[in-house]
Amino acid sequence: MKRFVWMAVFCLVAAVSACAQSPAADPVTSTLRQVLERFSNNLVATAEQVPVEKYSYHPTPAQMTIGQTMSHVADVNNRACSIVTGDAAPERLKIGETEKDKLVAALKASMELCKQAFAKLNDAKLGDPVTMFNGRQGTRFSAALEVTNDLIDHYAALAVYMRLNDMLPPTAQPKK
Repeated sequence: MKRFVWMAVFCLVAAVSACAQSPAADPVTSTLRQVLERFSNNLVATAEQVPVEKYSYHPTPAQMTIGQTMSHVADVNNRACSIVTGDAAPERLKIGETEKDKLVAALKASMELCKQAFAKLNDAKLGDPVTMFNGRQGTRFSAALEVTNDLIDHYAALAVYMRLNDMLPPTAQPKK
């Protein structure tokens, strides 16, 4: 898990460095929005592509099923993006792991909530203090990273799940 976090931080820093070569307003939040957009698209495409009969699949008993992962991502998005904006979080999801249509809809809604939250951010607000999960103190930036890192982490795991089931994940699909 720590490796994924460091990889995500490295990717963000590299992207910010690339943006620094051309003067862009709010390069850090612009990069956060780009990462959110990319992995939002990847996860929603995964949720739509995986057949409902595979939503209960998990390689080992210790891992979340595909359906549980989709529910978890939507919940984390809702809670973390509410922290980013300072708004109240939507109610926790109560959707069964094989209710694909409801899970896809909840995932899409959570991604939209995050896109709206990230759209309101600017670099000057990233250092604002916020209360994270379990009362832990952090910044708006740490809440935003919670979202992007979670998306990257779970997309990577789901891509493996898909390959174990003879499916190509969205990022491995041939270009059209």
